Amino acid sequence: MSLKYAKILVTGLPGCGKTTAIMRILTNLKCKNVVGFYTQEIRNNGRRTGFMWNRLDGSEGILADVKIKGPPRVGKYGVNVPGFEKSVVRILNADRTDARLFVIDEIGKMECFSRKFIEAVRKLFASDRSILATVARKGSGLIGEVKNYPDVRLFNLTVQNRDRIITEISQIFSFLKKNA
Repeated sequence: MSLKYAKILVTGLPGCGKTTAIMRILTNLKCKNVVGFYTQEIRNNGRRTGFMWNRLDGSEGILADVKIKGPPRVGKYGVNVPGFEKSVVRILNADRTDARLFVIDEIGKMECFSRKFIEAVRKLFASDRSILATVARKGSGLIGEVKNYPDVRLFNLTVQNRDRIITEISQIFSFLKKNA
């Protein structure tokens, strides 16, 4: 029996290489029909001052920054929920695309300030679309919920097992190569 879709979550300690793993898996797959985003630190003078989102189509913007005021906040970072919803959440709609794989990096505290993000993720996980996502190691609400969805495989990434996990997940998604 061949797979039609797969739902993979990657978790692990901060700095273990979750985003790097996601990007290497995408390189291994060479699947063009992919939508989604990844996050990246913003650093100024060697210090982290925020986070940006990067869509796989090249668009980018600020997810959170020390300069953003008011709630919602995660630590010292104000979260740009309106910008995130306008530019990122809208691409996570399976009804508006024929994408075969959705990439979500990450399902974390900052992203979960968006009710629209939570709704979009729930709808995607209920669909027959493939998902490759990173998820915070700890957290309640959607963070805990997605780990318990049916048909989800959860991988705990470490620096030591990263190469093996990348290979294993790439093999799981190999069915995407057939109709890249």
